[in-house]
Amino acid sequence: MAFWSISDIRAQLRTLGANPKHEHRVLRLWSQALPQTQGRRPLESFMPAAVREALPDIEVQLKALTTLREQHPGEDGSARLLVGLQDGQSVESVLLPRDGLCVSTQVGCAVGCVFCMTGREGLVRQVGSAEIVAQVALARTLRPVKKVVFMGMGEPSHNLDQVLEAIDLLGTAGNIAHKNLVFSTVGDERVFERLPQQLVKPALALSLHTTKAGLRAQLLPRAPRFDPQDLVEAGERYARATGYPIQYQWTLIEGVNDGPDEIDGIERLLKGKYALMNMIPFNAVPDLPYQRPSWERAAEIARTLHRRGILTKLRQSAGQDVEGGCGQLRARDVVHKVKIVRSVA
Repeated sequence: MAFWSISDIRAQLRTLGANPKHEHRVLRLWSQALPQTQGRRPLESFMPAAVREALPDIEVQLKALTTLREQHPGEDGSARLLVGLQDGQSVESVLLPRDGLCVSTQVGCAVGCVFCMTGREGLVRQVGSAEIVAQVALARTLRPVKKVVFMGMGEPSHNLDQVLEAIDLLGTAGNIAHKNLVFSTVGDERVFERLPQQLVKPALALSLHTTKAGLRAQLLPRAPRFDPQDLVEAGERYARATGYPIQYQWTLIEGVNDGPDEIDGIERLLKGKYALMNMIPFNAVPDLPYQRPSWERAAEIARTLHRRGILTKLRQSAGQDVEGGCGQLRARDVVHKVKIVRSVA
């Protein structure tokens, strides 16, 4: 059988007679890019014969979930990876400096943020939880991965069951600290309902981009209609419950959301909140009419927010020189004939 989700893998192992400890071992070694034969004890001493005999084929199936088609190293130590999936589709992952990895959760995206390349082709299909973890396993064959951010192609809340299953595995067998798993979303009621209930509670990044509800609806045309103040209040509840500050994402676009009114609005929304504002100057996307402000202008905005008591980081997106920055990812050899094969969670 072909794997798509982690549940598929567990089901096959259970059919062969594996118990939860056997499953955990197989998933741990796979997610950490280690061979299934690794260990001080011989497999014969604890692994059922049927599982042991099937392991070579299972390992082949797990490796086949993703294929590295292209690697584009950036000058800052990042690298954009074109990752092939078993059905011929592709996603992009980005190796980040300091042992980070940005993974994709959908082929394409339905939200259609006007400043982002990913959504221009719409949603092609969901990415299974096994395919998400396989992006991490593939990256770990290239370098250590100690942080995973769900900020690549797709809106994670639109594939929630699969994303949460991947997060649960990465935060346990995958050996990644829970606060180093970052769930990035435009905001969805289901996220705020379900994340607090999870065994592995990831850090949360909320795409804010403006303090004005009307403008946000224009910039994020198919996102849930969250008023920015309501979004921040929901984020604050999660931050207090988990002990992780909310990372608010703000794509800074010249003449659109970089004015004094927005600075005042950010102060109003975030003053006193357990929050970090990530200011990300707009990354160039072909054929879009937007411009990034000068670095001096962006730095002045960040300094002004600091003076007003808002913890702000001005971020230079990793991998911009290889089109691996925020908003630049896309399935560059996407097979358009493949339709959506899994329904939105």
